[in-house]
Amino acid sequence: MSGVGDNSYKWTYGVRLIAKQIDRATWRNTLTYRFHPRFTAGIEYNPLAGKVSPLANLVVVPETHQRPALIIGTSSDRIGTPFGQSFYATVSKSLKHHTGVPISPYVGVAYGTFEDRARVIGGLNVTLGERWSSTILFDGVRVHPIVNYTFGRHQLGAIFERGRHPGVSYSVSF
Repeated sequence: MSGVGDNSYKWTYGVRLIAKQIDRATWRNTLTYRFHPRFTAGIEYNPLAGKVSPLANLVVVPETHQRPALIIGTSSDRIGTPFGQSFYATVSKSLKHHTGVPISPYVGVAYGTFEDRARVIGGLNVTLGERWSSTILFDGVRVHPIVNYTFGRHQLGAIFERGRHPGVSYSVSF
């Protein structure tokens, strides 16, 4: 959440499946390319809905020990919307240096074209060891807990949409 991560790979493919969802949110595929350590862009494809949308993420201001990161970007609108694009800006900050606790909160605003409105978004990432992390994500309407396990260039995750509907995700960088 805090900005610049591992830059050894340029491409990342991800897939996410969530039970009991509308077609667009049930099966999501993403492919992104890292053009710069602070800029990635790509596409999202939702095969059940036949939808393709752009993805982009720019770290405008990288995080330092004292300053939070400022990130802007775009992706498909929030889980649960049948169509639409979301445009967002967030600030995030790892608090481990200040508190000794491996947490990174973020807060921001997202404008979604499906509902044609802006909403406050936020969340909290907790590092649970070298390979495990958890995020509580608030998309401006609903809360979605996520748990991830990272191994090398792979990441396997579990998401609980609205805390109820289970899903899985997998991504690989190459």
